[in-house]
Amino acid sequence: MRYFTMFSVLLSLYKKEQPSFLQQSLNSLFSQTLLPNEIILVKDGPLTAELDAIVSDYAARYPILKVVPLPQNQGLGKALNEGLKHCSYDLVARMDTDDIAKPDRFEKQVKVFEEHPELDLVGAWIDEFEGTPQHILSVRKVPETSEEIREYCRKRCPVNHPVVMFRKSAVQAAGGYQHFPLFEDYYLWVRMLKNGAWFYNIQESLLYFRTSPDMFKRRGGWKYAMDELRFQNVMRKMGMIGWGRFLMNVSVRFPGRIIPNGLRGFLYKKLMRK
Repeated sequence: MRYFTMFSVLLSLYKKEQPSFLQQSLNSLFSQTLLPNEIILVKDGPLTAELDAIVSDYAARYPILKVVPLPQNQGLGKALNEGLKHCSYDLVARMDTDDIAKPDRFEKQVKVFEEHPELDLVGAWIDEFEGTPQHILSVRKVPETSEEIREYCRKRCPVNHPVVMFRKSAVQAAGGYQHFPLFEDYYLWVRMLKNGAWFYNIQESLLYFRTSPDMFKRRGGWKYAMDELRFQNVMRKMGMIGWGRFLMNVSVRFPGRIIPNGLRGFLYKKLMRK
């Protein structure tokens, strides 16, 4: 089948990324069965010399890679908003610079958009791995239809951000990415759904998502717990959840943020993933 839809890929890179991870990520983009028309890579502040060298090398070899440098680190939300301004096409695929896209990721997502032009966002499942993609720890599954996604959103994030493809116009109509540490994506999905956007999740894994024990540390602690409490309250004020769901979400999530890191990692992998 021939595809006519043109699309951009949006990446944000900062100095703490591992050079080898960046190379694996970029290689997966340039090995797709359906290549993007452009790749926008935002340098979120100054990078290391090694990262800069890799970016320069790929930009020289692949003209579709366009680099947007920011003079200072802005954080993910602001970096992605700046990158969106440089995306030439309405259809935009997100990707993190340490993850690996499966070869047919873009082909399958574009096919869904062409068959269902009413959609504003197409996501998928992801394989969470540690070390190498062959060492898969879990599969992060999310619901399929827009109705199921809307209901699921009341209790958990309904879209896997690193594998999402969305309409730039729908994202901007909902206010774009906004600064909300650790919840930039979830907050965006809530606002898009409240704005009437239509979502769909492909029911298979299209990306290898890199994880590590450090990830569990980042998802715990009092600061994260308080940020999550604040986010749940924002959802309540927006009308996405009522007081009952708010109290249920907080009672389930809050203890998990303040327990020891090792126990949180175990629960995350064994109970929160399929």
